[in-house]
Amino acid sequence: MPIQRRELLKGAAVAAVGTALVETESTAASAHPGQPARPPLTFSTPGGKDFPKVGGNLGNQNYTALSGIDRANVRRLGGAWVNRIEGGITTGTNQSTAVAVDGVLYIESALGNVFAVDGRTGVTKWQYTQTRGTVTRRGVGVGQGMVFTHGKGNWIIALDQETGAVVWERQILGYGTMEKVAVTYHDGMLYVGTHDSDRAAALALDASNGDLVWHFWGAAGQGELGNDTWEGDSWQTGGATPWQHPAIDPELGLVYWTFGNARGNNSSQDGSGRAGENLFSSSIVAMDLKTGEYRWHFQSVHHNIWDMDNVMPPVLADVKIHGRVRKILVYGSKSGMYFILDRTDGSAPLGIDEVPVPQDARQKTWPTQPFPRQGGWTENRVVNQPLGTEVPGDPNRAVPNYIQASLYTPHWDVPVLSTPGHGGGACWNHHSYSHSTGLVYTGFGYVAAAHSLTESSNGLRPPGEYQTGGIVAVDPSTNLVRWKKRMPYSLAHGNGVLSTASDILFIGQPDGNLLALDAHSGKSLWQWQTGAAISSSPLMYEVDGEQYLAVYAGGTDIPYGSSAPRGDFLWAFKIGGNVRPAPTPAPPVVRRPVSGTAVEGSTVNNTVVLARTYNATTGQVGTTESTAVNGMAPTWLRVPVGTTVTFVNPADNVNVHGATQFFEGLFDVKLKPGESFRYTFRKRGEYFFNDCYSPRPTGKVEVY
Repeated sequence: MPIQRRELLKGAAVAAVGTALVETESTAASAHPGQPARPPLTFSTPGGKDFPKVGGNLGNQNYTALSGIDRANVRRLGGAWVNRIEGGITTGTNQSTAVAVDGVLYIESALGNVFAVDGRTGVTKWQYTQTRGTVTRRGVGVGQGMVFTHGKGNWIIALDQETGAVVWERQILGYGTMEKVAVTYHDGMLYVGTHDSDRAAALALDASNGDLVWHFWGAAGQGELGNDTWEGDSWQTGGATPWQHPAIDPELGLVYWTFGNARGNNSSQDGSGRAGENLFSSSIVAMDLKTGEYRWHFQSVHHNIWDMDNVMPPVLADVKIHGRVRKILVYGSKSGMYFILDRTDGSAPLGIDEVPVPQDARQKTWPTQPFPRQGGWTENRVVNQPLGTEVPGDPNRAVPNYIQASLYTPHWDVPVLSTPGHGGGACWNHHSYSHSTGLVYTGFGYVAAAHSLTESSNGLRPPGEYQTGGIVAVDPSTNLVRWKKRMPYSLAHGNGVLSTASDILFIGQPDGNLLALDAHSGKSLWQWQTGAAISSSPLMYEVDGEQYLAVYAGGTDIPYGSSAPRGDFLWAFKIGGNVRPAPTPAPPVVRRPVSGTAVEGSTVNNTVVLARTYNATTGQVGTTESTAVNGMAPTWLRVPVGTTVTFVNPADNVNVHGATQFFEGLFDVKLKPGESFRYTFRKRGEYFFNDCYSPRPTGKVEVY
């Protein structure tokens, strides 16, 4: 319903239109930093034996009160059972997290089928076979004796919890694509987000039949609160999709939903036609549970042109700040910083400042962006290091020849490289709040991205860069980092953290390893090979007095593409379990690959032609100068050790082009049209290089 502008500011001290400074309390540590202020809130999670929803409970805390698996016995953790739910498939996109209710696990497969699996034995109790085709799913909801899942074509499907039979189906049209969002059940309602649409809404449905109860648009329409933050009719294609599940506080009667990027000209990088803050893109909005009525909002990126929407499942907690218990909400992911908000009114007990940022009138950029006063938990600027610096995965090491800048530097037609990239920081992985340590944990990535209007997607992750990451623990009472641990893989995409009452963290990696870490320090305690990449959250449950850890290992293509191992492994573990680990699959390729396939050097006279494309089918080099990512002919050259490779800038090219080899620093040459350069490769390995004229064209010489 339309809401008057005066209501925009009511109870919303944060990020209201024109707000320059939010709350002025100091950032001194609380009297007992990191410790919970009172006994754990459960947010309606029944007991401690279940893990009844994605996120564990309504506050998305991904925490279990079960403590039978602890630091003293975790090394005795072994497989209780493993179920190849689809019979052993090794393909597909698996982004679903399992839930556990009354000793039964419910999980969606890459094919969209839903399985109920006995949590004690691992035997499949029933299977619902999807009839409408595959669509990416992230987890079922369970309630009222039903299991709720998606169907392709914007269907919500309710299944009988005991048999898997269809109870009802409902197609919901006109509000965005219903996929890539876990279904959340609470008190007779389903809360369902939407994804990838010109304009999309958060939806509340009647769980008994699928009737639409209310909706809330991400891009405010005519007569609605926030519409004046969109230029002209740009709201009609403004995007702002709520593509993560919300958090719920039943006591306050509020649901908290995050909304994604604004879009313009079908690109989240183009702000030229949508002047204004673009509410409620890149925002979290508090709404009435029953009616959807707006209560307050906070926008983490104004007029976002970097695909840096902080669309994480928000985490709720009660912590003591400056000696006072505050009902807080932890929000923020891609930007590598947390915004700590009071969930009753959206105020900022630790302070958030609107900081001036670089401007570009063509992009109609907003003059300031919000930053927590304590700073972020990861770097927000890439730094060029001398060629020859070999520190794999160094987050500060930039691929050369790009313009390098800090977060929120605008772009136009020339790529501007910054970090965190649009894959995070963190992204759609699930964060965790531990009632025992009082800390919030997340996995994250170090994957810088270059933005410009010339990129076909939401930014270019430069070929050749290392895609690594880490795990960070942040004290929400101070918003300061307690510890941070470097990891060999990006952990930003589905790699959820589970924290336990026994102070252990569990997280899965894209190489198939499930890890146990000390929640106080990040020290490694245990690992297990599951057989496929893990892009889901672990969970814990209890059956017949025995405690189990479970995880679904299936794999997805972000950020490692087809190199991430795939499967359909639903695992359960217990102390003394005797099922052996799965065979170790080939690990993901950590460096961002070049475009194209391998070409034997002998077929092209061991020559790379700069600023030209290559047709692998015909073996022909392009006839026109190119600055595309595949503007090396060929992009991937394979040669034996000792081969001399020639790099040539064709005489009919107009510009000076070059070959900058990184990060080993073997050569860095600039060639005028008609000039060439030769280099002999004397050591096995992969050697990436790009062009000084435009960094997009990137090649690789594989020496075997």
